[in-house]
Amino acid sequence: MPKSRIRKKADFTPPPAKQATNIKLTNRSWVAPMMLAFFLIGLAWIVVFYVTDGDLPVDALGNWNIVVGFGFIAGGFGVSTQWK
Repeated sequence: MPKSRIRKKADFTPPPAKQATNIKLTNRSWVAPMMLAFFLIGLAWIVVFYVTDGDLPVDALGNWNIVVGFGFIAGGFGVSTQWK
């Protein structure tokens, strides 16, 4: 019986390399300090309110001082969405 011819396979050629695209990131170095500042201000506002039995930070606001403190904390979470 005759031997069959062996077909030669083409050598593998890798696909052409993709050009690297420059990703321009904006300077967001202000985000982390601002976020931490909002968190700490909000926490300090609430702690001062409780420690002074509602006399400080703003006596006229009364229990709304808690909302102001949580507003600062929420602002910190809002700023954290800008972090990349």
